[in-house]
Amino acid sequence: MNKEVIPVTEIPKFQSRAEEFFPIQWYKEMLNNSPVYFHEETNTWNVFQYEHVKQVLSNYDFFSSDGQRTTIFVGDNSKKKSTSPITNLTNLDPPDHRKARSLLAAAFTPRSLKNWEPRIKQIAADLVEAIQKNSTINIVDDLSSPFPSLVIADLFGVPVKDRYQFKKWVDILFQPYDQERLEEIEQEKQRAGAEYFQYLYPIVIEKRSNLSDDIISDLIQAEVDGETFTDEEIVHATMLLLGAGVETTSHAIANMFYSFLYDDKSLYSELRNNRELAPKAIEEMLRYRFHISRRDRTVKQDNELLGVKLKKGDVVIAWMSACNMDETMFENPFSVDIHRPTNKKHLTFGNGPHFCLGAPLARLEMKIILEAFLEAFSHIEPFEDFELEPHLTASATGQSLTYLPMTVYR
Repeated sequence: MNKEVIPVTEIPKFQSRAEEFFPIQWYKEMLNNSPVYFHEETNTWNVFQYEHVKQVLSNYDFFSSDGQRTTIFVGDNSKKKSTSPITNLTNLDPPDHRKARSLLAAAFTPRSLKNWEPRIKQIAADLVEAIQKNSTINIVDDLSSPFPSLVIADLFGVPVKDRYQFKKWVDILFQPYDQERLEEIEQEKQRAGAEYFQYLYPIVIEKRSNLSDDIISDLIQAEVDGETFTDEEIVHATMLLLGAGVETTSHAIANMFYSFLYDDKSLYSELRNNRELAPKAIEEMLRYRFHISRRDRTVKQDNELLGVKLKKGDVVIAWMSACNMDETMFENPFSVDIHRPTNKKHLTFGNGPHFCLGAPLARLEMKIILEAFLEAFSHIEPFEDFELEPHLTASATGQSLTYLPMTVYR
């Protein structure tokens, strides 16, 4: 089923790329003055406060993932017929959602993460070692962009020579909604989706006879209630994992370094002197610097759970990045504080049945790359003449950095 895509950028109507990159003033305005907001042009309800967002994301008896309209415009949206729950996972509610998610979760067990850690550390070490000491670098090209692509390709078990191709596919499949280029973008996504399928399908078939320690092999062996994945479902499952494994993680890493350079210049030195603080810093960056995280739900039955009269079929958009700024949950929320006791309560990865499966991997990647960088470089400095606005581009995660220069010292 092809859903109507809601032009969600029409709701805040940001005036610049930089404003969308860090919409802190808009979040503050909505949290304080319009916590439950009806936007007439898109015919959507929008919620911003922590408890409201959590309610919408987790209470599937009233707020369903299955509806006629969506804010999601990622992946290949071609009109292929498929009855597989995997290709429709984001649109399922429990109990139908449980089995498909359980099969997919086989690729993200604690054992898997522990086994992957040395491999991810080696990729991080190689990238960091290639950075020239006492030089000015573009952290996007040198680190945040290639790292997640190399990791996910390695964990899928694809040939080394093909790893960079994954980033090219992701860039196309996760282009954001643009009404003026809609037909062109959809054609590009369909081509990329077809290329990806034609590339990965033979690899899945080959791995059935040669299982290894990788995600595709885990998915081949996954079984829940006697059911397993078909080869086609495995290809689609890996496509779902690309977003969490590449696009969002790259965005988060770049934003983390932007924060070190421009939010609190003392933070990098503090972390270098106390590496054990790295996990806390990552949680605070996910809370404070990841934009824009949001999800839509469709009202299943009339209710007033949000303090307004909602009708069956209404669409509610939960702005997770805004609720991460809710002062009822986070003290002094509009500032960076890695020592914040509640920072891990952020809802950047969602909540409830559709909590992001890739969250543990994303956290692990961010931790490993940060620790490798802290080990290699004594301090970092911003580039004096850097301008933010020209170096942002629209992406599924809002405005993403394309260029972030910094000088690094070993």
